[in-house]
Amino acid sequence: MTHTVLNVSGMSCMGCVNSIRKVVEPMPGVEKVDISLEAGRVEVEHDPAKTTVDNLKQAIEDAGYDIV
Repeated sequence: MTHTVLNVSGMSCMGCVNSIRKVVEPMPGVEKVDISLEAGRVEVEHDPAKTTVDNLKQAIEDAGYDIV
């Protein structure tokens, strides 16, 4: 498993947190997702053979948020 930390801008409420959680959690190989609204951070435990960091970034960006 790989622990990936992404800094995300554009999250302003718990609805944003839930939107990101809904797109990241079902991705193949994702075991755990922790999202900090206050810190603007998404932490993901995942199998890099099934989901890459680029896949995670793309899913979050497709949901309308920016990776910084």
